[in-house]
Amino acid sequence: MKIVFTPESVEDFVRLRGIIESKNPEATKRIANSLLEGIKKLKQFPYIGVEVTIAPNPEILRDLILGNYIVRYLVLDKTINILRMWHQKEDRNGL
Repeated sequence: MKIVFTPESVEDFVRLRGIIESKNPEATKRIANSLLEGIKKLKQFPYIGVEVTIAPNPEILRDLILGNYIVRYLVLDKTINILRMWHQKEDRNGL
């Protein structure tokens, strides 16, 4: 499986790093690496995330929960598309 990041997910990652850096600079690299390592695990275990039950196709649209962060992704034949990332306390309506 190949992992593909959408432009929105890249923007989310940069935004999250900025938020973490402003609150706890020492944690920025550790949390960023933790997110990326969790995402890498999807190559071997693409269905470890929780189904997004409100989606028309919940078996392929999933949320990977990594600590306080959520990574929404789509599982296709040979790719995993990382769609969005956010902190659990964020208002997702703005995303």
